[in-house]
Amino acid sequence: MTRLIVAAGGGGDAVAAAMLHAALYGDEDQAVILTYAWDRLLIDPLPGPRRPTDFTGLERLTPAVWTVPAQARPIAPAGSTLPRLAAELPHTFALLDPYQGAEGLTHQLEDLVSHLEPESIDLLDVGGDILARGDEPTLKSPLADALTLAACCQVNAPVRLLVAGRGLDGELLPENVSDVLGPVVHTFTPSDAEAISAVLEWHPSEATGLLAATARGVRGTCEIRDAGLPVPLTDDSPAVHEVDLDDAISRNQLAQAIMATTHLNEAEAYSREICGYSEIDYERNKALWLKKQQPTKLDPAAIWTQLDQFESEARARGVTHTTFRRITEALRFNGSQRDELRQLLIRSRPEQYSAPIWLIADKWHNVHATE
Repeated sequence: MTRLIVAAGGGGDAVAAAMLHAALYGDEDQAVILTYAWDRLLIDPLPGPRRPTDFTGLERLTPAVWTVPAQARPIAPAGSTLPRLAAELPHTFALLDPYQGAEGLTHQLEDLVSHLEPESIDLLDVGGDILARGDEPTLKSPLADALTLAACCQVNAPVRLLVAGRGLDGELLPENVSDVLGPVVHTFTPSDAEAISAVLEWHPSEATGLLAATARGVRGTCEIRDAGLPVPLTDDSPAVHEVDLDDAISRNQLAQAIMATTHLNEAEAYSREICGYSEIDYERNKALWLKKQQPTKLDPAAIWTQLDQFESEARARGVTHTTFRRITEALRFNGSQRDELRQLLIRSRPEQYSAPIWLIADKWHNVHATE
């Protein structure tokens, strides 16, 4: 028996797919997780998603689909978390290549479904931006999700759309998507989060990290990303909602527009037209900016003053938690220093580690995880 889970946005959605499989299908054979190699600039200095030619050591699963085994490697300077995920999680990670647009993704998905004959197909999005109309002011990265939604709507097989942790990606407010959410199919628990706990010790995904934290009982307001977006951590955060696929496509104007695209550049052009921007343009601009920045030396003696000031200002904003990505960027370190900084903070102040995020509240025991 094979379960196919499509990670709508790649990156953290692929990690969340492993937690979903453990929660819903734990006693069955392991899943095939179909995902982008799109890890953003914290891991990959190159803008946009990677394609099969950006790797060595891939294995062909079907004529149109490659898997990323543990021994695969991205070709420098590209970076990818997928080989390490394949090494640490008991699933097969198959690569989505969006460079032939939504039509190419549809072909890849159909090829995989024909080969696997899966027992079920779940399309998983953490946060809910797959339900965006396209004009929301907080929306930052609609393209990846719109492409997978467009492909899944065209494949000749039943696909169940699941949205976990609504609002946890900081893209849409929870109330923006409440009207389209269907029934709760599962609420993640501390034991579910254990399936990916080791991965979240190094994986930079903020949304999936928050999903696991709320599954463990963390509540409050978490600040994420370089912009410091405030994300509420509530009792509803660990819930997984089913959403009617037709309802999703009727809302998502970008997904509707890119159905027949045959190249990623076409999809990008529609994103600029409908949403006013392309997330890959943002990555291109940020990559150029990062190249011009002089790396800041990580000086343990100076970090605490910087961190205390950051935490004081965050508390004044009503924030109770933050992510290690947010701390790294707020203290002006680069992504390659994130893990070193994280280890330093956890060793020195373990009582503030509310796994896998950082506690900054005055009275940490009032909002700390209940396990």
